[in-house]
Amino acid sequence: MRAVAGLKAGVTVAEAQQLMAAAFELAGIDSSKTDARALLGAALRLTRAQLLAQSDRILEARETAAASALAARRLKREPVSRILGRKEFWSLALDVSPDVLVPRPDTETIVEAALEFVVSGGLRLEKLRILDIGTGSGALLLALLQELPNAFGVGTDISAAALDVARGNAERLGFASRCSLVACSIADGLQGRFDLIVSNPPYIARGAIASLDLEVRDYDPRLALDGGTDGLDAYRAIAAAAPALLAPGGRLVVELGIGQGDAVGTLFEASGLAIRSIKDDLGGIPRALVASLRPVQAP
Repeated sequence: MRAVAGLKAGVTVAEAQQLMAAAFELAGIDSSKTDARALLGAALRLTRAQLLAQSDRILEARETAAASALAARRLKREPVSRILGRKEFWSLALDVSPDVLVPRPDTETIVEAALEFVVSGGLRLEKLRILDIGTGSGALLLALLQELPNAFGVGTDISAAALDVARGNAERLGFASRCSLVACSIADGLQGRFDLIVSNPPYIARGAIASLDLEVRDYDPRLALDGGTDGLDAYRAIAAAAPALLAPGGRLVVELGIGQGDAVGTLFEASGLAIRSIKDDLGGIPRALVASLRPVQAP
């Protein structure tokens, strides 16, 4: 375990934060100051405001030991959200575990695209049925339930451990009565049609996983990353299932990996879906593909 030089009993709160930030910066961690503040706050059980108010307080050995332990994990490139066990997504504080992806800001593009459809159609207060395929922590499903007060959702995942995390988040955030969580592959066995289907599926080509950033490669569950040889296996399964599950007039919104728009669009069109739009994320990367059932042509 790598130690933070100088982090020992007798330093102040402010000095401890500076020492941690310096160690992170030396290790090439871009968010060094932010991470140091978050981890020191967690070790001392202090808010950001309390860290500032107590900046001159002298730390005891047990406190610097706790801070050192968290810093050592960060220096091994474990993401802060995994160390803390919580990540904010769409203003919701979600618990995360090693069994789920840490929800990322880019994935909020899926929520935005889904809500654009709902709002443009005047459907926000309707009793919409939502399906989140591969729900993981429940991020997409719970974000949509927060915005759509009369909606009911179903989240599926092949991982029972992931569903436990989603279930805990739903209960803690007050959405348990409005959603059901189902262990299955994609949507096997589900009945009825859904007004909104969303998914952030595994889309990394298997051969590319080894070259991913350490924080992803070493800490995200491989099950949630591995999209098969070409990264498109989950999209093929979604394309096969969606026509029987999507309500007429409804929308399917999926997250895209970089450069996958054309390939995913081709798969969806071949299954009887119509591509409505592709929405860019904040970085200008095409991220959310929106599709619907193809209109039936009059004879």
